[in-house]
Amino acid sequence: MNKKLYFNGNIITMDDRNPCVQAVLTENDKIIAVGNYNDLVKMADEKINLNGKTMLPAFIDAHSHFSSYAISLLQPSVANCKSFDDILNVIDNYIKQNNMPKDKWITIKDFDPNEVKEKGYPDVSVLDKFENPILLEHKSGHTGVFNSSALKKLNIDINTSVPEGGKIEQKNGKLTGYIEENALIAYMQKMPMPTMEEIKGAYLKAQERYASYGITTVQEGMIMDAMDDMLELLCYLLKIDLIGYLDLRNCDKTLKRFSEHINKYKQHFKIGGYKVFLDGSPQAKTAWLTKPYENSDDCGYPTLTDDMLYKYIKRAIDEDKQILAHCNGDAAAEQYLKVYEKLKCDKDIRPVMIHAQMLRADQLPRLKKVGMIPSFFVAHVYHWGDTHIKNLGLERASQISLAKSALENKILFTFHQDSPVIEPNMLETIWCAVNRKTKNGVILGENQRISPIDALKAVTINAAYQYFEEDIKGSIETGKQADFVILNENPIEVEPDKIKDIIVLETIKNGEVIYKKSI
Repeated sequence: MNKKLYFNGNIITMDDRNPCVQAVLTENDKIIAVGNYNDLVKMADEKINLNGKTMLPAFIDAHSHFSSYAISLLQPSVANCKSFDDILNVIDNYIKQNNMPKDKWITIKDFDPNEVKEKGYPDVSVLDKFENPILLEHKSGHTGVFNSSALKKLNIDINTSVPEGGKIEQKNGKLTGYIEENALIAYMQKMPMPTMEEIKGAYLKAQERYASYGITTVQEGMIMDAMDDMLELLCYLLKIDLIGYLDLRNCDKTLKRFSEHINKYKQHFKIGGYKVFLDGSPQAKTAWLTKPYENSDDCGYPTLTDDMLYKYIKRAIDEDKQILAHCNGDAAAEQYLKVYEKLKCDKDIRPVMIHAQMLRADQLPRLKKVGMIPSFFVAHVYHWGDTHIKNLGLERASQISLAKSALENKILFTFHQDSPVIEPNMLETIWCAVNRKTKNGVILGENQRISPIDALKAVTINAAYQYFEEDIKGSIETGKQADFVILNENPIEVEPDKIKDIIVLETIKNGEVIYKKSI
């Protein structure tokens, strides 16, 4: 037995009854005491001097796609490209550097049409410079462009039927290569996967990345049966906890294969419930709105009918499983609320509204009444706030991610990064929630700013509650897991605009250091 004492730092517990303590005593993977240094030091076998640094409960990822993030680490990025020519150069260099055969698929990540001078998507002819089958994927993951080689391999032509809740674009009787939402998801599932050896290396790198951001619990936000072999491999690699949510359209084989993981950890992996998509993304103008996008009569569109959503939610309730629903637009939020209310659920399944970007203030009381948790993608304010102003108008854009309104309504909420959409950088997200500043420096929704402590709760104790894990994670309390993050600065005391510059020094999972920043 090894009893470790952490002391001489800013120890912020996230426990309102005991918010700050002098020392924390752990034994193996558990916290066995918190309190005054003089009371605990006599019981310690090992003393860990924090030297004035800040210790918090480790961060908890409320929503991301761990496997997709891992695979994205194998893909070239066009995040810094300012033109179509820049994109072509990235692809050309990637092919040459990796000596890629002409039949090898290439997925290009991080495309944003607002960041290139052409202010739009390249069509198929632009990407046909290359013989390799290519997908240029929008940074949101909701839209993309295939070249002719990819369209041919996927058997997509002008007569192809479009999956419900998706789009395959044609102009003048020809395919442009642009595909969105359910159609894109369907065809991406048909693309060849990397080798298992490549996936193994990517998983290890992804786990290290999450840990480097202070995260010890992460989400696999959309599991399909085709991922079963990957998950089997992943279970042997995990040091952090992974909670998976199954695609209700395609999950029965996974449920059977991983039956021992349902609602309980085995090899750091458990199945937490189900996931559905109800719309797209606001920056790609596919989120489903009640009022049109600016200078348009387009409101986006749903990806599920009410009847289908009713069937899915009913299954989750009948099986006593949690359900997560991707809702960006206020119309999608309305659909989720309306169907959930119709089912009159009296079980504590803690339904989650993922993203909740355009969730309106008048809808919040209904979330509270049914016990629904909004998980806000609040970093949109920085990453796409300027785009939202253009697409939605300043008034609507300023009210994305209603964190302050949720607080005022006493609604528990969480934050997430939806990785691989952006990096799983919790401190950047906290900074976004506190400052609400866009890339162009616009203060977007000053009335929705929240305090650093409330932002920290969204990625610690609130996120633990979302996962039904508030008794074992999310705060520094006796009996909970020894999961900590150590920072070089105190996010509660630094200037609000400096929060994003705080450095994660160490991440500790079950009492063991799983990440330590190199000096």
